[in-house]
Amino acid sequence: MKTIVNMIKRLPFLILLIVALIGCNSKNKDKESIKHTQRVTSLNVVLAVIDSINSEINNGDYGLIDRFMVLQNDELLADYKYKQDYETIVQKYDTTNHQYNFNSTDWHPYYKQTELHTLQSVTKSITSILLGIALDLNEDYNVDNKVMPLLTGHDTDFVDKRKQNISIKDLLTMRSGLQWNEETDHNDTTNDCFRLEASDNWIEYVLSKPMDTIPGTRFVYNGGGTVLLGKIVRTITGKRIDDWAEEKLFEPLGITEYYWKETPDGEIDTEGGLYLKAEDLAKIGSLFLNNGKWDGKQVISEGWVATSTSPLLKNVKPQWKSVTGYGYQWWIPEYTDTGKTKIYSANGYGGQYLMIAPEHNLIIVFNGWNINDEPEKSTYRALQERIMPALKHK
Repeated sequence: MKTIVNMIKRLPFLILLIVALIGCNSKNKDKESIKHTQRVTSLNVVLAVIDSINSEINNGDYGLIDRFMVLQNDELLADYKYKQDYETIVQKYDTTNHQYNFNSTDWHPYYKQTELHTLQSVTKSITSILLGIALDLNEDYNVDNKVMPLLTGHDTDFVDKRKQNISIKDLLTMRSGLQWNEETDHNDTTNDCFRLEASDNWIEYVLSKPMDTIPGTRFVYNGGGTVLLGKIVRTITGKRIDDWAEEKLFEPLGITEYYWKETPDGEIDTEGGLYLKAEDLAKIGSLFLNNGKWDGKQVISEGWVATSTSPLLKNVKPQWKSVTGYGYQWWIPEYTDTGKTKIYSANGYGGQYLMIAPEHNLIIVFNGWNINDEPEKSTYRALQERIMPALKHK
């Protein structure tokens, strides 16, 4: 009897508790409903912007674009392919069949009519990844190692001893101190990249350049430094970088098709010679968004991913529209005052971009071939000025 009485006494409390729980559940459902509505609204705004960019590409506003992909949370939001008649477009230029003639349609923008698209300097960012994997797996080496002892088979006894002080980190951050001019048009015969690609021995060409500044003190964009990084990967691993890439990066990510240009001296063009499908380039973005993991396996260390995509150097291109930083062969077009990366990007000549906005789990891939004419609008600015504001829409 006492138990029944106690239950009766507690009944009003139980009723109130149930009502309260129902109320809380209702409020939670309301909150979830609001959040869902906001997500849908935000997604619709983003999709509208993407659709607008696609229309402008079809209009010709962005010049010659071959592919435009957008992925968020590892889901494909958009994938547009554009057919350009390059055979007709290049007729007024020298079309000599040579792998470094950018108007040769056997080589550019696609490799011999396949879907493998030239990545140009996006190759540098992938070279950085492959070096990172090599350092992860070989504890005897790190970014502070001096470069010259690692260039086996080359004379590194220089009169200017500043060359002996160039470190791997200096090459990664474009602060080798070597005298180098890569700012003019690629067809300018005084451009060091042009001269490098015309030389018989790329590493010797880079090593022949005089010192301009103390290593580690000034940013100067230098593809020759990335060529040295490719050789260093070979020294550390015992494998040419394309073989290393196939084993440690491409195979784990399911990348089965690629082409990588070979230099006359038997090395691999790590400054701009890689060709991939856009879908496979997006996989590189996904690998980095997931802190170096692919299908649960750590392909490259989380630390390397974080450092590579941090603005280790700030405002490296004061003449550019945005305050741009630089990591380990990655550009950082947007970051906070405290150095937090908002966007990082692998950039290549002609309009090759792998852009990543980590806070939004967003990946954008652009392939294009704007080498002879300047388009009205820049795909490089599309993420920062068009898509990012849409992502912030509530």
